[in-house]
Amino acid sequence: MVAARPLQWLDPHDIEAPFPDVEYALKEPDGLLAVGGDLSPSRLLNAYRHGIFPWYGKDQPILWWSPDPRSVLYPDRLKVSRSLRRTLHKNVFRVTADTEFHRVISHCAEPRQDGLGTWLTEEMIASYFRLHTMGYAHSVETWYQGELVGGLYGLSLGRVFFGESMFSRRSDASKVAFARLVEHLKKWRYVLIDCQIASAHLTSLGAEAIPRRDFIAILNRQCDDASAWGSWDDVHE
Repeated sequence: MVAARPLQWLDPHDIEAPFPDVEYALKEPDGLLAVGGDLSPSRLLNAYRHGIFPWYGKDQPILWWSPDPRSVLYPDRLKVSRSLRRTLHKNVFRVTADTEFHRVISHCAEPRQDGLGTWLTEEMIASYFRLHTMGYAHSVETWYQGELVGGLYGLSLGRVFFGESMFSRRSDASKVAFARLVEHLKKWRYVLIDCQIASAHLTSLGAEAIPRRDFIAILNRQCDDASAWGSWDDVHE
C-alpha cells in the first residue's frame, strides 16, 4: 500500500507534467488525487489514459479524481429491462451520434431534480468540445418527433469509452442512447465503458464495481490498442 501524502498541486503552465500515481488518491473524499492544472486537451487525454477525471464545482479549483472501486460496464453485460426492450423494438426514438455535441453537453450541465448537473462549468464544456473537434469526444443523441430529448457524451481512447454524463427529457430517452451506444461499441470491439462512480441508474443497466488496480490494468492494455474500428456516422437510425 502506498503511504498517504498531501494533495499535489498541478502547475497550469506545465501541461506535460505527470499526474501522481493513482494509489496516492485519498480514501475520503474517495478518489481525490490532485488539485489545479488546466483543462488543455493534452492534460485531459493524459488524465483519462491513466484513470483520472476532473470533477469540481463552479467556485472550486480543478479537482482530479480516481475513485476506488471504479464503476464500469462490459459491453456484453448490458442489462436491458423488458420495458426498455419494448421501447427499443418499437423504435420510438431516432438515435444519432456526433450531430449535436454542444447541445448534449449543455443539456447535461443543466440543473436536475436530483441536484446533479451543475458541475459542468463553461470551461469544462469548452474543453470537451475541443476534444470533440479533435475526434476524441463523442455524443449520442435521442430524438422524438424532431426534438432532442436525451443523450450522452464521453471520450474514446483505444478500445475504452469513458462515459461522462447523460440527460433525459422523456422517459427512457437516455437509456435508449446508452443501449444503442453499447450495441455499436460491441460491434467495434470495445472492451470497457468507464462509468466512473456507481449510481442506481447505471447499475440497472449492468454497471459493476471493480478494484481500481484492475481498471488501470485494463487501461494499460486497451487505451493504446488501435484495433477497435467503426464509424460514429453509423450510429443513425
